[in-house]
Amino acid sequence: MNNIIELKNLSKFYKTKKKIKVLNNINFKFTKGKIYSLVGPSGSGKSTLLNLISLIDVPSSGKIKINNQDINFNQKKINDIIRAKKIGIIYQEKNLLQDFTAIENVYLARLAIDNRKDKALEDSKKIIKKVGLINRINHYPSQLSGGEAQRIAISRALINSPEIVLADEPSGSLDHKNSIDIFKLLFKLKNKDRIIIFATHNRFFAKMADYNIQLVDGKIKKINGKIK
Repeated sequence: MNNIIELKNLSKFYKTKKKIKVLNNINFKFTKGKIYSLVGPSGSGKSTLLNLISLIDVPSSGKIKINNQDINFNQKKINDIIRAKKIGIIYQEKNLLQDFTAIENVYLARLAIDNRKDKALEDSKKIIKKVGLINRINHYPSQLSGGEAQRIAISRALINSPEIVLADEPSGSLDHKNSIDIFKLLFKLKNKDRIIIFATHNRFFAKMADYNIQLVDGKIKKINGKIK
């Protein structure tokens, strides 16, 4: 089975004085080994869609399947385990724990799936070395540049070798040079058993993906794929 994620009639709305629809009847299958970009104006539903796929948010209607299994959003503990083992999340604002060092931020994510601290530290050092920051492992987030902090955030997202990598505007708070470096790193994460989905306002980075999904008013309006 090549589809890791399947969305079926997925909708999300909020009730205030009136019903506000953020996502409207989304149907899509994400295939192994591909990179997908989500583009669209602010409020089009990009971040909401990523939050639903990450199992952080709950759909108003419709289904999400991961590895051909329906997600039951009432089973929070099971979904927390799925997220820890299968999903790596990269945020625009890094969301690093300020009172913990770079390596602690990474290995704490590993401890979510087992309590082998020695192995977690060893694997964390390896992955931080791959992003070129082995000399910064004992620095706190406040001591890191924006680009360095985002590399640590990426290391944290990858520590459990996830099948699904989600990135919400991963370079949104970075300058152009650091943005290019982060996207180069993101695209190096591609492999035959992984899906990468990122939201961006940057058309240049979006076009680098295998598939470019345009969201407008909570609906998929257009999908462009590279010619192989």
